[in-house]
Amino acid sequence: MYEYLIYSQLKKYAGANKGFHVPGHKARGDFKAKFAGAPLDVTELSYSDNLACPAGVIAGAEKDIAGITGAIKSYILTDGSSSGILAMLYAAVKRGNKLIVPRNSHQSVYNACRIFGIEPVIVQGGIRNGVILPPAADELEELLANDINICGMIVASPDYYGNFAPLKEYSEVLKRYERLLIVDEAHGAHLVFEPEEKGYAGAYASVWVDGAHKSLPTLTQGAVVSVNDASLIADIEEGLSIFRTSSPSYPVMASVEYGFKYVYNNKKVYDEARQAVSAFRQKVAFPLYPSDDWTKLVVDFGALDISSDAAAQVLEKKGVYAELSDGRYLLFYLSPMTTAAELNSLNSLINSVVSNKKLKGTYKEHPLNTAHERTYSFQYALRSRRELIPVGEAAGRMCARSAGITPPCIPVVVAGEIITSAAMNSLRAGNTFGLLDGKIWVVKR
Repeated sequence: MYEYLIYSQLKKYAGANKGFHVPGHKARGDFKAKFAGAPLDVTELSYSDNLACPAGVIAGAEKDIAGITGAIKSYILTDGSSSGILAMLYAAVKRGNKLIVPRNSHQSVYNACRIFGIEPVIVQGGIRNGVILPPAADELEELLANDINICGMIVASPDYYGNFAPLKEYSEVLKRYERLLIVDEAHGAHLVFEPEEKGYAGAYASVWVDGAHKSLPTLTQGAVVSVNDASLIADIEEGLSIFRTSSPSYPVMASVEYGFKYVYNNKKVYDEARQAVSAFRQKVAFPLYPSDDWTKLVVDFGALDISSDAAAQVLEKKGVYAELSDGRYLLFYLSPMTTAAELNSLNSLINSVVSNKKLKGTYKEHPLNTAHERTYSFQYALRSRRELIPVGEAAGRMCARSAGITPPCIPVVVAGEIITSAAMNSLRAGNTFGLLDGKIWVVKR
């Protein structure tokens, strides 16, 4: 059984006078009344340790987390998985200025490539039920054999829809060429607790990031970077010193440690949640996407001729909020804290949506986020003179800044690609990133 080191220390000193150090709320008055955790929100003090150079409870917590993840070293993040992506690619660029990047990578990957001058070698796998899959491992062989500047590959596994990348096969190819396998496991922190670690990045990756807050009982923004390749440690630590905040949240840190240790200490809770989801999948009457990951429950409303957006609106009126709607699929994000009772309730609510005749015929074909024609490189487009134009006028122009939909924060069009009519239409609907007042950056003619 693991002890909750950071939480226990914060709790021990919760009654100490907070009046003479940050944060400014001082754990007093109306703030304390409204935010019950205020006494645990402290700064770097003699008892609380320092995330930048841990020697006390934080050091102990990180060592214990590494013991759970199986890593040489693990590092707590309070800035989300994105800060981990930045640190990992900071280390990678010292080994080559090109990186294999699957098409459906998170915007933070492209942002890191932009910051570090990395040229993403974009690859795309096949399609399963309208969702782009990771590329096959044999596609890496030719790329690596012909370009010594490729430092490795970064891949999201699992993705938002619960697809696992073939990490074992990737690892075998990359090791032959002495390149890095970097895994964005933001959606899979729970996989270390799977039987035989099915799909777990830590079994194969050189370095990986886990978004603990996404699928473990952890506060939002809590994450962990873990390292299997000792040669990366110095560069990872240097990257973390640059990209992690110098004022990390102690409640978030404590919750990261808690998330991993709680599930480790209470494996029955994990098994019961997993079994409840398995039973749910077997009994439902509506179609589901064949996710590899049990925590991703993806209902295929498109197959029922119902817009997932319309379905989401109906469910929200009943107090149920899904993680993601893409027009066809509605994603319900589960975790070890999910119960059979709430799944039974969800089943009834979804059935009521499915039987709603007013929703029939609302589905419109789901546009795929596929690669577009590329005339020049990613870095060329970023360095070129650019201009802002309305998205509706952008078809045929070269994108100068990646833009996409959030969630899932994946670019619809990447810098250097030619903007298609389909991409243009996707960007005109929904929440977006990379745009400014409905306008997109394109390379100036």
